[in-house]
Amino acid sequence: MSIARLRSFIIRHRFTIRDLSLILVGTLVALYLAYAIDIFDNEPGIGVRQAQIELDEALLIGALLGVTLLLYSIRQYLIQKREMARRIAAEHHARELAYQDGLTGLPNRRQYDDALRAALAAPPRAGASHGVFLLDLNGFKQVNDLHGHGVGDEVLVVVAHRLSAAMREGDMVARFGGDEFAILAPHLAGPEAATNIALRVMDALDLPIEASRAIHRVGAGIGIALVPGDAATVDEAMRKADVALYRAKAERRSAMRFFEADMDLRVRERAAMETALRAAIDAGRIEAMYQPTVNLQTHEIIGFEVTPRWIDPEQGEIAIERFIAIAEEVGLIHVLAERILRQACDAAHHWPPHVTVSVDFYPSQLKDRLVAARMVRILAEAGLSPTRLEIEITESALVADMENARLVLGALRAAGVRIALDNFGTGYSSLYHLRNLKLNKVKIDRSFIHAMVGEHESRSIVKALVGLGHGLGLTIAADGIDAADQEASLIGTGCEEGQGRLFSTPVTADEARALFTASPHHQAG
Repeated sequence: MSIARLRSFIIRHRFTIRDLSLILVGTLVALYLAYAIDIFDNEPGIGVRQAQIELDEALLIGALLGVTLLLYSIRQYLIQKREMARRIAAEHHARELAYQDGLTGLPNRRQYDDALRAALAAPPRAGASHGVFLLDLNGFKQVNDLHGHGVGDEVLVVVAHRLSAAMREGDMVARFGGDEFAILAPHLAGPEAATNIALRVMDALDLPIEASRAIHRVGAGIGIALVPGDAATVDEAMRKADVALYRAKAERRSAMRFFEADMDLRVRERAAMETALRAAIDAGRIEAMYQPTVNLQTHEIIGFEVTPRWIDPEQGEIAIERFIAIAEEVGLIHVLAERILRQACDAAHHWPPHVTVSVDFYPSQLKDRLVAARMVRILAEAGLSPTRLEIEITESALVADMENARLVLGALRAAGVRIALDNFGTGYSSLYHLRNLKLNKVKIDRSFIHAMVGEHESRSIVKALVGLGHGLGLTIAADGIDAADQEASLIGTGCEEGQGRLFSTPVTADEARALFTASPHHQAG
């Protein structure tokens, strides 16, 4: 152990040991020369045997030793000075790294929090506020996906310069990471002054950005909290600005929103619903419901559209639009859709073999390249032929993500699954898209069905949609048939299939099974 400590000591002080060793060797050499060579003449009468180092020689050696030690001290001083300068520079650089964004040179989250904390400790004058702005860029993910992160970094640098140029003197612009920025604007006269800053930011980002020989357009959602009115702490101010940002981002364009108390309530309600939804999925409390699709000529049931139903113990039945939107946003839609499909496969075993199962295909599922394989595996495990499954995807979702739609829907179609286009007539899909995606069916949106009775223009639109579908070799279905006159009008257009309250509302699996035992012809309505 002592040898290890000695070795460590030598390594740490090796340069000092080296210098002192040189001084010691030099001193010994000087002593030897002074003794062996009579540098100064000896006094008369002293023989060689009596010759010793005389005083003048000793003084010379001492002077040389003193000069050497002085030079050594100066050298050590310079080394220490350089070391101190290096350490100061390193500490300064570390402080910059700790408080500054490395890409844009803007302050980072830590520096922003410190500045906000200082602002909260120095309340503004009466009637004034400190403005806390959170920004999230619109369209930046597309820049990264299409052009790479290098171009994305160039865009972020330009955005940082534009934000800084739009600020007043004394305002702080910070970058938190990714495409998230923040502004601290102290001593604002009121909401109007905060609005002016937000508008300057949106104007600055409205101009196209040129990077790597391409033109890029980005906007920003801006959430604003005013302190001390909205918050008294850093965390509370940031949370409320983030709540306002969430509302601004929901508009999917450049927009700003001030924090409002009801926003906080809605965010808390949404968080509670997300927690309840997770628990309901885990506990299997979300049930598949089945709405019949009928042949309009015979009223025979030819399939069921499957939708999830959630009855919460406290709130009762939750509207499907509410919980599906949350499921898509937080990534629960994949497990929810798979569980509904498994329930539907189990139910389909009790139906005649020609009756199909139709399930909704949600926009976020298009981004999952493995979803087709998982669906086919579920069919195989349930022993259900892929030809009995029909996927319904809305026209708007199809148009919004055409590339992924080709890949995912193509894989399902290759496995034998039928593809239906829902809400037909509302999503601006082109004939090119309809032809190349090789659909099996289109479902005319319920808004056209409800408007067609008594409106010649709506009837003409429906007839044109039916003709277009037939021209492409597709089966035509109509959604939302709630009255007999609507059915009669549709039959005259050549529409083959229908769905709506006229025939049946959504039913449970047992009720769906009973529909086939109640009538030998399997008719609904």
